Amino acid sequence: MKFDIIVIGSGLGGLECGAMLSKEGFNVCVLEKHSVIGGCLQSFHRRGQILDTGIHYVGSLDEGGILRQYFKYFGIWDKLKMKRLDENGFDVIYSGGKEYKYPMGYSSFKEQMAEYFPDSKTEISNYIDKVQEVNRLIGVEQLKMGKISQGGLDYFSVSADQTINSLVSNKELRNVLAGNISLFAGDRSVSTFYHHAMIHGSNIEGAYRFIDGSQQLADALVDVIRQNGGKVISSSEVTKIAVDEGRITHVEVNNGEEEYFADTFISNLHPLSTYKLIEKNKLTKKAYITRLSALKNSYGLFTAYLLMKPDSFPYFNYNLYLHDIEDAWYTTAYPNDTKVRFILMSSLAASRNPKYSDVITLLSPMYFNEVSQWAGSVCMKRGEEYELFKAKKVAEMIEMTERFSPGLSSNIQFTYSASPLTYLDYTGAPEGSAYGLIKDYKNPLLTLFPPRTKYENLLLTGQNLNVHGAVGVTLTATLTCAEILGEEYLAKKIGNL
Repeated sequence: MKFDIIVIGSGLGGLECGAMLSKEGFNVCVLEKHSVIGGCLQSFHRRGQILDTGIHYVGSLDEGGILRQYFKYFGIWDKLKMKRLDENGFDVIYSGGKEYKYPMGYSSFKEQMAEYFPDSKTEISNYIDKVQEVNRLIGVEQLKMGKISQGGLDYFSVSADQTINSLVSNKELRNVLAGNISLFAGDRSVSTFYHHAMIHGSNIEGAYRFIDGSQQLADALVDVIRQNGGKVISSSEVTKIAVDEGRITHVEVNNGEEEYFADTFISNLHPLSTYKLIEKNKLTKKAYITRLSALKNSYGLFTAYLLMKPDSFPYFNYNLYLHDIEDAWYTTAYPNDTKVRFILMSSLAASRNPKYSDVITLLSPMYFNEVSQWAGSVCMKRGEEYELFKAKKVAEMIEMTERFSPGLSSNIQFTYSASPLTYLDYTGAPEGSAYGLIKDYKNPLLTLFPPRTKYENLLLTGQNLNVHGAVGVTLTATLTCAEILGEEYLAKKIGNL
């Protein structure tokens, strides 16, 4: 089969590339190895309840927000069921035995933090000004002027931790401001201020939950592609990328069962996974594969899904970040410590029972070494020892959460769980990494990837290139499509709706 463009992988970046290019008149085909489309957008069902895989809330969705602008461009904003989180505290940070709320709006954020830390009012203002400055680089006004992003390398080249410390002198305030660093796999030794500021700022600009799961976003983008004449084909794993004289000619699916031809190819896979699929040729040097293999990936996540007894636990319209250690950057300080010290607690917004939490999700960072002994095993068939490991981890997470939310455990009816191995199976991310390749402020150009490759008709996209999170992946998808459509044309088309 022949198409104008083939996209490998149906994660958010791949689907957004497919939607943009199909809207612009290209005959697009998206190939996905799994039976369910969406990557980390996937939702699944257990005992009649909806459970989300990886995206539990997204930012920049208030009027004028950058992600809302993109959703309007795709034509899907009015089709999504979204719930705006509590504007007085969309995130609640438990740190040092106290509770701190993140309100929406930059001014409100400054005022609220100043109430908690009255002696740090000027420092809080300076910090938020920096966060806002980063987010202006990717705002709608930039799109209207024909720019997807107005630079930002200076912020990629500075440490998140060091920048916060340079702006803020109070140690507890530093921990509070870094309280949600799990959203970008924050690591004191490498994390960039750009990542911290962009993700933090986007939520301040309007944080929302999906009602009835994030699968709807994947499904809406699939509808856009198909309505514009494109195809999205599941259960079609690309197992070989064929090359001839520096150009990709076609891809083989399911070990040669089918071949798909195109003029241009876009891979939403991890760069290393992409290059491993390319048949041997002179353009891909062994040294380059070695370099890709040496790059570090972020930690994964262990997820506990708590199915609650009917009408027993009130719905909470915010996210709780529970810290059981004084250092918000504990993953750097204790990389070999397997004890649960941090939990992100979230409630699924459900249309059928909006007053109560049918499903509560607990997420905690997990390094791959905790589950590496089961690497290579098949999901749902990893053996009794693995199931006991998961059950013990779930119990530990519930015990810790109970200290912050008394009465939780008595209202749990069933539990399910997922480890980095689960993410590896369903997203293909090396070592089940939740956020892909780590970006290092000390050498950003080594860990940032441009969409264009050495192959003239192969482009890359996805969270591994630049910035992860829904906003970051969307910007990266746009940069990828701009290689085909032109940046000024595409940016203005999205910005001037």
